[in-house]
Amino acid sequence: MTSLERVEERIIDRIIVPLDVASQAEAIALVDRLPQVTFWKVGLELFVSSGPAILSQLKSRGKRIFLDLKLHDIPNTMAGAGRAAGRYGVELLTVHAAAGGIALSAVKQAAIEGAQQSGNSPPRVIAVTLLTSISAEVLALELNVTMTVEDYAEQMAQLAKASGLTGAVCSPHEATALKKICGEGFRLVCPGVRPRWAQKGDQQRAMTPSDALAAGADYLVIGRPITQAADPAAAFERICAEMAG
Repeated sequence: MTSLERVEERIIDRIIVPLDVASQAEAIALVDRLPQVTFWKVGLELFVSSGPAILSQLKSRGKRIFLDLKLHDIPNTMAGAGRAAGRYGVELLTVHAAAGGIALSAVKQAAIEGAQQSGNSPPRVIAVTLLTSISAEVLALELNVTMTVEDYAEQMAQLAKASGLTGAVCSPHEATALKKICGEGFRLVCPGVRPRWAQKGDQQRAMTPSDALAAGADYLVIGRPITQAADPAAAFERICAEMAG
């Protein structure tokens, strides 16, 4: 393997493509259309429609899985869900930091127990600090939170770390500050990433892939610029080339 190929492999492993489709058939069709993608995100819509079967399909193809359920409930319920998710052998599992420290600690421990029961490696439980679709105006006027977006994200990330979680989901605009506050080992997964040639859609705090990596993002969630492109494989390769360049 050449040095360029090694660089490209490291870049590919840091891109997570969401399976934002309504059925397992659509999801598998997309996965098979993009064999070069190694890391896939399964969110609420697909998991509710397909259940754990979609996870089995992805694992049979040797794919890494980000189970993006954004759990947010009372501690006991979150622990039960985390224990079940731990049995699936997924790599990442999301919860809302706003559920509170007791719930965050409970779901992490339960996920470890579930993984041990099934002989899998435990998922890394990461906390959503603030949805990237929420602007400063929405935070202040609709949610009645007087903190700035940046301060709120920092507080939620620190809560996640103090609760034993291994990382957070955040806007790439908060990545530099969160790395400084929580340390290099605190993994940051950043949605709201758009190449310059793509539309922002409903992402209010977007950043380009190269800039997001430079800011401190460990993984980039890039969906519509790839999945809704006329040629998804070409779009994926274009993004990888821009990041490598």
